[in-house]
Amino acid sequence: MTRVLELDRITKRFGDTLANDAVSLHLDRGEIVALLGENGAGKTTLMSILFGHYTADAGTVRVEGTALPPGRSRAAIRAGVGMVHQHFALAANLTVLENVMTGTEPLWRLRSDRAGARTKLTALADRFGLPVDPDARIADLSVGERQRVEILKALYNDARILILDEPTAVLTAQEAERLFVTLRDMAARGLSLIFISHKLHEVMSASDRVVVLRGGQVVAERATRDTSKAELAELMVGRAVHRPERPPASPGPVLLEARGVHLAPPSGTALKGVDFTLRAGETLGIIGVSGNGQGALAGLVSGLYAPDAGSLTVQGKPLARYDVPHAIAAGIGRIPEDRHAEGTLGDMTAWENVVLERLWSPEFSRRGVVRHGAARAATARLLDAYDVRGATVDGRVRLLSGGNMQKLILGRVLEARPDILVAAQPSRGLDEGAIAGVHRRLIEARGRGAGVLLISEDLDEVITLADRIRAIVGGRLSPAIPAERADARTLGLMMAGDWSVVEEAADAV
Repeated sequence: MTRVLELDRITKRFGDTLANDAVSLHLDRGEIVALLGENGAGKTTLMSILFGHYTADAGTVRVEGTALPPGRSRAAIRAGVGMVHQHFALAANLTVLENVMTGTEPLWRLRSDRAGARTKLTALADRFGLPVDPDARIADLSVGERQRVEILKALYNDARILILDEPTAVLTAQEAERLFVTLRDMAARGLSLIFISHKLHEVMSASDRVVVLRGGQVVAERATRDTSKAELAELMVGRAVHRPERPPASPGPVLLEARGVHLAPPSGTALKGVDFTLRAGETLGIIGVSGNGQGALAGLVSGLYAPDAGSLTVQGKPLARYDVPHAIAAGIGRIPEDRHAEGTLGDMTAWENVVLERLWSPEFSRRGVVRHGAARAATARLLDAYDVRGATVDGRVRLLSGGNMQKLILGRVLEARPDILVAAQPSRGLDEGAIAGVHRRLIEARGRGAGVLLISEDLDEVITLADRIRAIVGGRLSPAIPAERADARTLGLMMAGDWSVVEEAADAV
């Protein structure tokens, strides 16, 4: 086979942290390679060096035998390398079309070919099953819709080598399957791909070869046909991984109740006549294709938005005010969907982020003065208990990998022991070991009597954790289905708006 890409002994340090330690990797024409590893193993750093976002301290990147100048993304793009970022590299104030076109036309051209660009973008969106509105502003799109734009932007540049960093993190199972079918077809015609994924079933079904990183080093390489999900999980974390099982529920009194709620948020899909209850000691799972009102629902319960009509009661009482401090005071904890924009302040330290939502607590402040010693000690315990790797009490949160940032948020919320937990995409972008840890923590919260509102696009996650499951489509909630009667086909139909399957499942009980 023809070698199209070589990474030769790539080494990269960030201060005292050795992110990549003499990593070598190659890619052949028409090949799909999966890059696996725990959060913080160095996968995204390695791909960022390949794409020119970072400059390696040592080592060389060669595309079709030619060394790329370090730290120059434009050179990588010209060489035919495209990248789909895990964390979006989009201009929020521009439209979808403007983002896709940025950097694709010469500055000396007198007139931009917007019509031609629109035609090409629309054709790509149709071909890959990634619908977006070319005229929508990025700031007004959901996380899932922004991910679609990232994928389309990379494909728009006619890349011959495509790097995908968690490309299906916000796609439904059906969308992910369609995407990989298309990528397989493109690989058969000569496109070469590297994709980072923590979803082992995707790796097994979509890749030709698997490279495993641990602690910044390549620890294993396997032909996909010669390995298994169990072996790959163990290679990633260095031990056997077992996801916890959900014990039978013993629901208690109603903690949260919505009746006829209508809500038009500043951006995104509105809620239309939403009714639901959440009891103590149960998990209610909400599934849906991204952009169908999940953000509005999470924002409503978290205190970000007040309903335009209808009512929301917490333990039988309406919220005193619809804002995050009053929601937290009422016993509501939240794991937001977007850990960067909503979950953390990247330029603040770990201890500042940990106490951010509980500054008024006597544990962390007295007479308006922050108790630094208590805050730092609590943060040190949290970093250890939740295995937040690469973090220090005084380190900036923006330096953490996405998965470790998520573990920090999870610890901050759960250590406050909320009565109601809103968990939006809680394991997105996490490795197998971290996912098992998150699931165990959510099951423990349910076991101590918390009500968990789980909003996720990972069907396996919802089936594993939820007691009842409802789909959200166009801002409306389907009837509930018991998790025991749920499977991927049934949930897929519910997400598509076919709610007759709920009645069929109930009749089968």
